[in-house]
Amino acid sequence: MDSVLKFLNELAANNNREWFQSNKKWYEESREKVLFLTDVLINEIGQFDREVKGLQPKDCMFRIFRDVRFSHDKRPYKTNFGSFICKGGRKSMNPGYYFHIEPTGCFMAGGIYMPPAEPLRIIRTYLADHAEEFLEITEVPDFKKEFPELYNDQLKTAPKGFPKDHQYIDLLKYKSFIYSKDMAPSLVSNEKYVETMVDGFSTLYPLNRFLYEALSQ
Repeated sequence: MDSVLKFLNELAANNNREWFQSNKKWYEESREKVLFLTDVLINEIGQFDREVKGLQPKDCMFRIFRDVRFSHDKRPYKTNFGSFICKGGRKSMNPGYYFHIEPTGCFMAGGIYMPPAEPLRIIRTYLADHAEEFLEITEVPDFKKEFPELYNDQLKTAPKGFPKDHQYIDLLKYKSFIYSKDMAPSLVSNEKYVETMVDGFSTLYPLNRFLYEALSQ
């Protein structure tokens, strides 16, 4: 993984097609390492979350190529590798487990990020009636210690169809239900990296189980 981090460092300093093409073999070797890591994590997560069993790593890993069509930033490549491990793969918009590798900052996360309008409405409706259950999951000491707060992305007012005076209106305002934890880039090369992520993802599993239950309604 040292080589992967070094590749990303060099890419950040040379984010252009010419350099990338000259170092394509290095990119492909790095990509294969992250695919292998994704495969290991799929197998480990599958021990406690059967929804991810049988996933293909390539369906979880994000492409390194940036979509610059509508962006002022025209750099062609991302400077990170990441995979979202969830039922149906990264495009399915299901709850899952994410890891992010970047020399300037690594992190792991779990939950569901920016779901479309209808799944978000379903989650909010379920959460409105089961907020105490949600808090029982996310406020227990072990969870709170590792993942202290939700990703801060909220509406300014109550979502349409929900009363402004709902007891848990602050929870219902969230547009994503994601918890994350920063990790030192040096940990990526440590032999404890996989173990650390699996421990974190197992802590996040009850959250994803709650979200799956919500979406099944």
